[in-house]
Amino acid sequence: MFTFDSKDGVRIHVREWESAGPPRAVVQIAHGMGEHAGRYAPLASALTAAGCAVYANDHRGHGLSRHAEPGHLGDDGWNRLVGDMAALSEIIRERHPDLPLILVSHSLGSFAAQQYMLDHAHLVNGVALTGTTAVDVLVAEQAADEDPLLALNQAFQPARTPFDWLSRDDRAVDAYLTDPLCGFSLDAQGMADIAAAASSSLARPQGIPSQLPVCVLVGDGDPLNAGLSRSDLVVERYRSAGLTDITYRTYAGARHELFNETNKQEVISDLLTWLTRVLVAPR
Repeated sequence: MFTFDSKDGVRIHVREWESAGPPRAVVQIAHGMGEHAGRYAPLASALTAAGCAVYANDHRGHGLSRHAEPGHLGDDGWNRLVGDMAALSEIIRERHPDLPLILVSHSLGSFAAQQYMLDHAHLVNGVALTGTTAVDVLVAEQAADEDPLLALNQAFQPARTPFDWLSRDDRAVDAYLTDPLCGFSLDAQGMADIAAAASSSLARPQGIPSQLPVCVLVGDGDPLNAGLSRSDLVVERYRSAGLTDITYRTYAGARHELFNETNKQEVISDLLTWLTRVLVAPR
């Protein structure tokens, strides 16, 4: 693990996993809301076995990068969170100047990756969005007084836990519940920042390089997507914006955390297949 200081002085903690042999690529992971990068160790293990070096930072307000109340991003926190991701990409580029860099993102991390693609696409060779959605539509359809995490459990009532919406795997849900670094939302300022970005730039993605490979992986039981209608819209928007290399995979019955689902091996296999294709394709 190492740290770097963001432009506003927040210390960002980064986990790293080395490949078994000389790496053929680097994967940067962007985690979701109310969790931390350490939860992606099993995914990192699969990626390192496939010849990738892996880096994943705890977002500001999360994990070891939390320096105030959980979920507090600070002033202009949304843009700074995306900027932290870009700063890590630049560190990776300095460390591995000759290797392709792939950004793999989940949930909140995928929302940030949508913004990253608009501002920093030149830093990466491909982007995977998992557990993603059309953020503007999600925000518009959520009641203002609802907890954005707990409200997502309504579709699974009567529920065993407040977080059944995460996965069909009870053990994965229980691990989330007992993890002291999990289970919170962004504060009101952070949610307002996301809503503002969602209604402007994320809803109208323009200027992304047309040949940037994008992979969208979602479960049709993920309440963020209302039966895939919102992820369908994400893909439609990117195609309308001129992107020509989009892979879209959906998984029957799977809920939000695909890398912690009962079919996680299928999801990881699909991700690795896409990644391999991106690495061998001429650019």
